[in-house]
Amino acid sequence: MTRDFGYYLQESGEVGYVEEAVTSAARLRGLPGARLGEMVMMETGETGQVLALDEGLVEALVFGTGKIRIGTRVVRVGQTVTVPVGEGLLGLTVDGLGRRISGVLKGQLAAAYAVDVSPAGIGVRRRVGRPMDTGVALIDLLVPLGRGQRELFIGDRKTGKSVITLTTMMTQARLGVVCVYAAIGKQKADVKRVEQFVEAGGISATTVIVASSAKDSLGEIFLTPYTAMAVAEYFRDIGREVMIVLDDMTTHAKFYREMSLVLKRFPGRDAYPGDIFHVHSKLLERAGNFVVGDREVAITAVPIAETVQGDLTGYIPTNLMSMTDGHVYFDADLFFRGRRPAIDPYVSVTRVGHQTQTQLQREITQEVLNLLSQYERTQSFLRFGAELGESSRQILALGDKLLTFFDQPLLSVVPRGLGVVLVGLLLAGAWNGKEMEGILAWYGGNEAVRGEIATLVSQGTSLSAFMTGVRQKAELFSKVISR
Repeated sequence: MTRDFGYYLQESGEVGYVEEAVTSAARLRGLPGARLGEMVMMETGETGQVLALDEGLVEALVFGTGKIRIGTRVVRVGQTVTVPVGEGLLGLTVDGLGRRISGVLKGQLAAAYAVDVSPAGIGVRRRVGRPMDTGVALIDLLVPLGRGQRELFIGDRKTGKSVITLTTMMTQARLGVVCVYAAIGKQKADVKRVEQFVEAGGISATTVIVASSAKDSLGEIFLTPYTAMAVAEYFRDIGREVMIVLDDMTTHAKFYREMSLVLKRFPGRDAYPGDIFHVHSKLLERAGNFVVGDREVAITAVPIAETVQGDLTGYIPTNLMSMTDGHVYFDADLFFRGRRPAIDPYVSVTRVGHQTQTQLQREITQEVLNLLSQYERTQSFLRFGAELGESSRQILALGDKLLTFFDQPLLSVVPRGLGVVLVGLLLAGAWNGKEMEGILAWYGGNEAVRGEIATLVSQGTSLSAFMTGVRQKAELFSKVISR
């Protein structure tokens, strides 16, 4: 914003005064023409956004950490809050108002997008029907995602949610998908680690980081996910696929609760304001699969939420689960038992992901889930000292191999086709589930094998036909797969 207080005072002809000031918020007297969502500017240069209108009073959220003095003059700007967008954002880290924090501006920021808009209607949306690879074998095979899906990653602190999210970002960025990462109220060290990951992974050319720290104003923290969504909508509108990560919505809800209590809003359940559901649902509804021009373009949203001791019945987690298309649950018990990723496939849900799978992939998903279920039941018998027959021993051996296969090396990417074939080899008894790192390196450097795997997966019309093809091609993998 390049214009000053005097310009807007002359344009609007209205002036108000700060009657009451609290942390990052103010109540203003005057401004009869103010509208909800409109920007205001103080004579000190601070800007803000109108949150509520009362008789003779305007509640405004202030963007900035400076002290607000009673009696300070305020004017209307005449527009809603916007952020600069453009190709030049790629590779940058910006704050909650779209201002550059780090990175080199390599292109133009020729447009301005509103951060708070109504979600697009059903007329420009299409059914989610295209798969989205995460590079995490357990998710791609058992909890598949589709382009345009909103999938919640949920679990206790320090259970691997961020690692899996970054793996998914790397997988998508290497496919040319624009990745927008919103770090909401994070420590600067956490944001720095994400920047280092993006740089080390060579994906900065397709990544934008929108970050706010806990020391920023409540207004900037509140706007961070909205700014990230506005950036995602810009790239969608120019025809590029987008993945947006919202890390994390639990923190966002806590800061919004603080802001509401400061403004003396009536507290509801767990002291959250009554409109917290609307605030989050309006944001997440902006993701989806859209028609842009003559083709489909998607914004795939991955919001993250924290639980306390695995409690999925908390107010914010249940809200988020009800407004998304499924959730991936990270279990702390599995994490402490050494499972990586610590995802519970039985608690996890994908409501639209299975419709993006082929018939073969759906059959493999069902087969693996059945085997893991039998494995868990057989394990429970062992606790009572029961003697096991030969079939039970086979189930335990195959279950151990499957869990070893799903125990993926940190930040490694397993292509979906390779994962399908490897599971087929496990079921056929042609692989022991080990040496994943060597297989990934071998797969990446062997074009002929990649072609064979693609052919096997594409031609497999059913599980039985696919298994026949896998057994015939098992010798092809003998150099790296120990029998």
